Amino acid sequence: MLSYHIEEYELEFITPAKTSRNKFSSRIIYKVILKDGEGNMGIGECAPLRMLSIDDLPNYKELLDESCTALCESGNLAELDLKHLPSVEFGLETALISLRSKGLLFDTAFSRGESRIPINGLVWMNDGDKMLQEALSKAEQGFSCIKFKVGALDFDQECKMLEAFRKKFNAFKIEVRLDANGAFKADEAAFQLKELKRFDIHSIEQPIATDQWDDMARLCHKPILPIALDEELIGLEIKSRADAMLDYIHPQYIILKPNLIGGLRKADQWIQKCQLRSIPWWATSALESNIGLNAIAQWVSQYQPSLHQGLGTGALYKNNFESNLKLENGFMSYVEL
Repeated sequence: MLSYHIEEYELEFITPAKTSRNKFSSRIIYKVILKDGEGNMGIGECAPLRMLSIDDLPNYKELLDESCTALCESGNLAELDLKHLPSVEFGLETALISLRSKGLLFDTAFSRGESRIPINGLVWMNDGDKMLQEALSKAEQGFSCIKFKVGALDFDQECKMLEAFRKKFNAFKIEVRLDANGAFKADEAAFQLKELKRFDIHSIEQPIATDQWDDMARLCHKPILPIALDEELIGLEIKSRADAMLDYIHPQYIILKPNLIGGLRKADQWIQKCQLRSIPWWATSALESNIGLNAIAQWVSQYQPSLHQGLGTGALYKNNFESNLKLENGFMSYVEL
């Protein structure tokens, strides 16, 4: 018989994180602790992302409590209907894995400290000069791939910032990714992508808002820049709509955020569908604490990724939990504490 305990925790950002959609100075997470009859314990993180998660709901804590009660009664996560509560599914799934593994979540070369995961450096929205300085700092730290959040500044300012960065680091030295968070207008996106192409961009995440399949398909079928779908996956039912979306839009990449799409098993299902269509992917955190980040890192290490993963956000917080994860020279390692 399982029992549970929930702890609410507020993470404080060292510097507010700004995207084209919103600005974060803090966020609430829920630490779920499961225990079995033998005294074993497992920990998971349930944390909807404000204004983005489909379960960003005013009664979230009540729904989480109900879900934990149901899990403890049944002992089987598959019996719970959590399709509208993806962050709950992710947290309870990882708590169960933690409970049953009694140690490492996934026994891989990474979690044994024998290999590393390449990750991208992240530059949040700011004024152009500050973004440029942040990018240059990331380059000095050894990142060979840097992702810029774009779409909130004047477009010309963003282009000038990217041009200044490229004058110092060409594409042979540093890979540049962009993330627009759906900020470009559908009728202007093609022009903007053509302007951005001259900066040797690896890919751009979600250039236009979701649920515009016709417009997104046009951008992907004759790509000006390789496009990675991100928010497009959030809330999309895998069984009934994932195949249709991938076949119709056929993006160059997809981005997997387990916390937003319903957990690690759901992410595995997306990967299987992408493999059938030769669509590459990478995983990205959704501003989780080190609890969720650790789960995603160990899970993704099973795939021995060669593409840079978006897993460096644990360093954003003043008061994060202690972690085995270490960032150095653009790589993530798992170390003994």
